[in-house]
Amino acid sequence: MYDMATRQRAVSLHNSGMTLSQVSRATGISRFSVRAWTVDIKPSPLMTAECPLRDGDLDPDRPRADYAYLLGLYLGDGCLSEGRRQVHALRIACGDAWPGLIEACAEAIAAVMPQNKVQRVQAGGYTSVVSTSKHWPCLFPQHGPGPKHLRRVALSPWQQRVVDEHPWELLRGLIHSDGCRITNWTTRTVAGHRKRYEYPRYFFTNTSADIVRLFTDTLDAVGVEWKAAHRTSGTVNISVARKASVALMDEHIGPKH
Repeated sequence: MYDMATRQRAVSLHNSGMTLSQVSRATGISRFSVRAWTVDIKPSPLMTAECPLRDGDLDPDRPRADYAYLLGLYLGDGCLSEGRRQVHALRIACGDAWPGLIEACAEAIAAVMPQNKVQRVQAGGYTSVVSTSKHWPCLFPQHGPGPKHLRRVALSPWQQRVVDEHPWELLRGLIHSDGCRITNWTTRTVAGHRKRYEYPRYFFTNTSADIVRLFTDTLDAVGVEWKAAHRTSGTVNISVARKASVALMDEHIGPKH
């Protein structure tokens, strides 16, 4: 009834840490079938790919710009969950309103971990882009128990070197996950007539002080001016509104699509 690709996808989701019921809801396949396949289909050997780090740095065969972008997505809307046999699943939640973001996320994951499959799991209003590997914790040492804003988030020296080389890619990932580009407007009276003026600006909102600091430090490094506003909810809103800075962001980032 189901082809091998469908079976392997269901087994891979289960191996990533999802329960039989969760896999059943995500795929529409019965729990009985998924349970049977987990016995008949062995875990993919691609999950045991070689460690992506070498001599304290990112393997030179892995694209550093793609990693910087993926790091931004992970810090904003990503998480790692441990499944069986120490296999971890990287999950990046991407809003369905931006199909281009979903594709860019999948492409970045495939570039960074080319030997592993990338899957899309539909949920309510968003799509989780998922890939399993034993080595995701190597690439994202920020992983830990609980929400990111409740623990310290600091870059490893090798990660900071990647960000220094590709600051715009990190910023693009952070904006695509927890930010946006919008058009504000206001009205003014000129020579007795009310006129409407529109101006674009960028926003980035996060609850983690460490992630916000990483974002603003990187903005400083590329010469973008910003302002911060603290909300009563505990989140921090970073605004980029000056014309020259918005133009610089447009040149390297642009709106989500």
